[in-house]
Amino acid sequence: MAQKQTKKPKGNPSKSGNPALRGRIEQGAPPRRDANARDWIAGARLRTLPLAIAPVALGTSAAYVANSFVWSLENRVIAALCLVLALFLQIGVNYANDYSDGVRGTDRHRVGPGRLVGSQLAKPRTVLTVALVFFALAAAAGVAITVLSGHWWFLAVGAASIVAAWFYTGGKRPYGYMALGELFVFVFFGLVAVAGTTYAQADTVNFEAWALAVAAGSFATAVLLANNLRDIEQDREAGKRTLSVLIGSAATRALYGVLMALPYGVLVVLGFFYTGTGFVFFTLLLALPAIVITATARTARSSSWCSASRASRRSSGRSAPRRPSRSERDGITR
Repeated sequence: MAQKQTKKPKGNPSKSGNPALRGRIEQGAPPRRDANARDWIAGARLRTLPLAIAPVALGTSAAYVANSFVWSLENRVIAALCLVLALFLQIGVNYANDYSDGVRGTDRHRVGPGRLVGSQLAKPRTVLTVALVFFALAAAAGVAITVLSGHWWFLAVGAASIVAAWFYTGGKRPYGYMALGELFVFVFFGLVAVAGTTYAQADTVNFEAWALAVAAGSFATAVLLANNLRDIEQDREAGKRTLSVLIGSAATRALYGVLMALPYGVLVVLGFFYTGTGFVFFTLLLALPAIVITATARTARSSSWCSASRASRRSSGRSAPRRPSRSERDGITR
């Protein structure tokens, strides 16, 4: 009687749909540890949360002005729910980007902090589930805002926000890969977030709300530009066509400076109506160094050479060849 053959696992690991996993298998790297609480907190990207808090604060201040400087208990509850919505939506976006970029293999080329899926610290399905949970919590806060404000069309705005959050890097044709990320960030993190917060509390959108929406959107877009500038070479290798990849490093740096300066132009206009706005110019102590650093900083280059060098060291155990210095290169070409 023939012996029963052991059933082989289905699929070929070397042909995994996750390029990051496939690369590690091909290079023979050991498996990574499982994600701990610190990794999950890092995956939420807490440093991006001010981008969610600022529009709600600005929108609430504009509503306070529209309501003749009266802040009722109902408006306070709505403002708190707007903040919860913004925070949960931002965290959901961060985990969704981690999942989408990870399964595409885009994060294999990144220079910044490692990601849960790209670093194999967590399973893609787990990260996706966490992202969907935060989207659901944000949706629940949005429903509560709709009920309290009585503006049922807010449901459509909330649905559009969640759809935009997912398709930034998710789906078959993510708009973040088609140089549209900055436009959507300006619209949703600026115009929609600030104006929506104001309308939910004041039933109107005043001039102050639109002006502050432009300021908030400009800062949020500048942050995205800085990240894309850092990864411009790696995104080009990964096939991620961001705006920075499309227009190049010099134009990206110039656009970053414009976006960082634009809110202060808005501040000058508001200064004609509100004398206290002059104190906000102290934030230039942070903005100006950021502009200078972004304009002069060097981006990571030759990542393919570095990857090849690391792979060579793993396979052969020998040190990587030293790259010639500029003086040596000049001597070679002469």
